[in-house]
Amino acid sequence: MLRFMPVGDSMTIGSAGEHTWRYRMWQHLRDTYGGPCAVVGPRETLYDKATDAPTSYEYADPDFPRAHLAGWGEGWLHMAPLIAQAVRAQRADVLLVSLGLIDLGFYTNAEQTAENVRRFVAEARTANPRVRMAVLPVIPNVRAAEDAPFAAQVTLFNELLAKAVADLDEPRSPLLLASPPPSYDIHLDTYDGTHPNASGEHKIAAAFADAMHQAWGVGEPYQG
Repeated sequence: MLRFMPVGDSMTIGSAGEHTWRYRMWQHLRDTYGGPCAVVGPRETLYDKATDAPTSYEYADPDFPRAHLAGWGEGWLHMAPLIAQAVRAQRADVLLVSLGLIDLGFYTNAEQTAENVRRFVAEARTANPRVRMAVLPVIPNVRAAEDAPFAAQVTLFNELLAKAVADLDEPRSPLLLASPPPSYDIHLDTYDGTHPNASGEHKIAAAFADAMHQAWGVGEPYQG
């Protein structure tokens, strides 16, 4: 059985009332993987904006494997120290990682964030030397659209991320850089310029699904 673990920030955990891209990915895997698979992780909740805490189970459709390792306001900086234990405990085979916006926005510059990417990969491999990782660059968001210095940091980080993935890729533990959704539009695919609405959820899931199909032969092209 192939065990997938979504790892991410607020765009991955989602908030009360949403489906999340995790739900869209699970539907895709269920319909196209062609073998036993599971979605795993140490957390299950959504973020509750009313209480400012990850305490909600109010999914738009709760009938799916809701496990993940994602947190509102958490980035590479926060996940690098957690990933080894999570991979070990959950016996994760494939990590679907969407991080970086929070780091650049609040904690670290592009170079420091890229160093945390490398730490994350190393830590994950201590728990499973054969773990596979599909990583999504920082995708369009309202701050990058309005803040030129921040946009430059995003561009630089995405370049450094691509270099880190190329440097760290190895046959027994492959790293895969997913392509940002080509038609992603912050005015159409988010509800606030950053967090995905239903169409944005589909496009993020498709970015991971199509990358895994093309590079690893996992599943089929996304049809959501």
